[in-house]
Amino acid sequence: MERDSQLELHGVPAARLKHARTHVANPEVPGGTRPESSRRVLAVTAPARRDPVGAARCPDVLTAELDDLGIPDR
Repeated sequence: MERDSQLELHGVPAARLKHARTHVANPEVPGGTRPESSRRVLAVTAPARRDPVGAARCPDVLTAELDDLGIPDR
């Protein structure tokens, strides 16, 4: 049972990281924004293994910033 709860706990940030990564991969993201945004997604990946709850918020912030730039989801 504990393993199932751990999978759920890690599933949320994993889904959010995947969503943020596909958002960054959108061809409409300006060239200067893409490398920094990609680094930010990668920077959250390792800590997400140790602190999935805290890491779940980071991709949301990045996605919101891209939304503010007018970059639609892909």
